Amino acid sequence: MTSAKSAQQEKSLQQDQHPSSGRRAAGEDPVKREQILEGAKRVFMRSNFDAASMNDITREAGVSKGTLYVYFENKEDLFEALIARERSRIVSSIKQSLNDIEPIEEALHDFAVTLVTSITSDYTIRAMRTVLGVIDRMPRLAQRFFTATPENGYTVLKAYLDQQVAAATLTIDDTELAAKQFIELSMAGLFKGRLFGMCDTVPAGQIEKNVTSAIRVFMAAYGPRHPR
Repeated sequence: MTSAKSAQQEKSLQQDQHPSSGRRAAGEDPVKREQILEGAKRVFMRSNFDAASMNDITREAGVSKGTLYVYFENKEDLFEALIARERSRIVSSIKQSLNDIEPIEEALHDFAVTLVTSITSDYTIRAMRTVLGVIDRMPRLAQRFFTATPENGYTVLKAYLDQQVAAATLTIDDTELAAKQFIELSMAGLFKGRLFGMCDTVPAGQIEKNVTSAIRVFMAAYGPRHPR
């Protein structure tokens, strides 16, 4: 049984490596890559970074170890890919929420609710705890976690605020600082509470309350100036 299974895994790897078989070249099949990432995500959600092994991931993903190493060099590389994928999803969602057609308050509301919900989600919090747990001996992982891509919540919001300043709908001297201020206001008391285990979940009503208050403060500081 073991021998037959190994032969099948080897055949699968060989097929991955030869485009003439109708499959993509090794390491280039997005479906296979996603399969591995989903398996790795389940393993990392059950175990911390140190406890998870590449063997665990191969079993969970249903691929051979040879196939796994074609796509990812090591566990750190795999974890980085998971973080990059999740960040890309979050960025895509928040970019869609910042609709120029909507009133500023509504756009900021949709943006903030989407971002805070994502940041305080179980998966994101577990990933952040993992990074903090290995930061002293794996500083590169922490650096990649925070700087791997040019786009994030701050840069997306800054770009939107720049557009609003150009349209004279907001008055902001430093849009980078303003973007950070709004995000911090929206997450006030929620993010750290989740990160340090003070609460298991953040109720949608609490996120709504935070965001509503953040918008009120933000618009009072940067909104249209009304003549007295």
